[in-house]
Amino acid sequence: MCQVEEDYHEPLQRAEVPSVSKKCVKCKEATAAVVIRAGDTFCRGCFKEYFIHKFRAMLGKNRVIFPGEKVLVAVSGGPSSCSMLSQVQEGLNQNAHKKLRFLPGIVFIDEGGAVGQSVEDRRRTAAELQAVFKATGFPFLMVPLEQVLDLPSSVVATAPSPSEPSAGAYKAAVGNFIQSDGTGSPTPREHEETALPDVQESRTHLLQQLIGSAKTQTAREDLLNTLRQHLLVHTARTEGYSKVMLGDNCTRLAVKLLTSISLGRGAQLAQDTGFSDSRYGDIILVRPMRDYSAKEIAYYNRMFAVPSVFIPGLDTKTTDKSSIQRLTESFVTKLQADFPSTVSTIYRTSEKLQTACRSSSTADPCDRCLLCMCALDTAGENASAFKATLISEQLSQTKSPGETSAVIPRQNSAPTEPESTAATGQCCSSGGGEDCGKAASGESCCSSAKSPDSPDLRSLLCYSCQLTIKDMSSMESLPHYILSEAHRRQRRSHMREEISEFLLDEGDEGD
Repeated sequence: MCQVEEDYHEPLQRAEVPSVSKKCVKCKEATAAVVIRAGDTFCRGCFKEYFIHKFRAMLGKNRVIFPGEKVLVAVSGGPSSCSMLSQVQEGLNQNAHKKLRFLPGIVFIDEGGAVGQSVEDRRRTAAELQAVFKATGFPFLMVPLEQVLDLPSSVVATAPSPSEPSAGAYKAAVGNFIQSDGTGSPTPREHEETALPDVQESRTHLLQQLIGSAKTQTAREDLLNTLRQHLLVHTARTEGYSKVMLGDNCTRLAVKLLTSISLGRGAQLAQDTGFSDSRYGDIILVRPMRDYSAKEIAYYNRMFAVPSVFIPGLDTKTTDKSSIQRLTESFVTKLQADFPSTVSTIYRTSEKLQTACRSSSTADPCDRCLLCMCALDTAGENASAFKATLISEQLSQTKSPGETSAVIPRQNSAPTEPESTAATGQCCSSGGGEDCGKAASGESCCSSAKSPDSPDLRSLLCYSCQLTIKDMSSMESLPHYILSEAHRRQRRSHMREEISEFLLDEGDEGD
């Protein structure tokens, strides 16, 4: 404990700062060219070997990507994703040690329409990235974000996931791949190139209207991230890819972890920051750059001339307090400057966290969030903090007895039956050509509780996505595939309530 009258006669010792004039910590011979952290000084050759080894060790340790599998590399043009593309290209080289064996493809999501870029700027950026992609020799796709408005509802409906491979399946797949190919290299294939298609101005206006419907910058960034991920998954499915590589580095994941906790996504941290994310079932998202800090990536790209393209985003030239994401990023980066172990401490903590709710890969499709596709975290106990928040919100919206209260129809309410149902004689719960046969005879339809015209999205979303939707001025601006899936889930929920008394519990199935 510190004493007021205690004298310190010994001089304080200043910590020795590593210098590039020192020798490399690995080869002990060459002069250090880069200082990553305190005590880690590398020469040029050892730093490149260290950087490449970390990437391949991450893929080899997790064993998620099998030999001969088609992998879609998502490149945004930033330093991290371009460095990831460089590592994939380096790993597929004929002379590479521990050569990669999957078949890569590149995808670029153009978000220029959402941030208000002009057509000339978008074409100039696409031309720069197209030159980078052509140099790799991989097939690439350039998809404008406006295509998210025309996605099918299957994007937010989980596809059946393949069965989990056994422990020895990966080694067996490697052996079979080498025997079938002979050389152990991926089969050459025709390189397809898709340039950025022309986008109608009306579609860009609808996208800007969708992003602009969010009142806060925090909700706009969260909504844009969700739409981008939906488009990535849809592109991977239509093009036949089973894995999608994301360029999230260690610094970005540390910021994302604290941001997710601030936004109420604590139950989804395992999916949002882990190496693999299987929430979509057949498409698995992987993050092979999660062990690299932004400083390491910047050094590597500068020393070995890895090209990258700067593309302005929603948070470009914004203040630190413009959004929760921007404030968290500023806090972490400034703390990292004085305390170099900040990012690594946050990152290592994320590896030990586990979600308390059911896994997204095993949850029922109707028990998933309509936007982020994670398992719902709103089924808490009556004494939970979430229930207390709901009660406080309901009490704050309660009007005095003299005022006229406008009751918003909820999911559990039963609206009146449309007149067109009895006239046409079609069952409104079927949603297709089927008919229960009661509407034509004048009897009540088999579905007594009809879904409302505007779906109650709140009951279909997790807590964090509820906050995002709450900040939107209008639900009508949401893409059609989200609204149609919401209608389908509510019709299914109403039907399940009607036949609930005839369903057997899980414990009664064996009797």
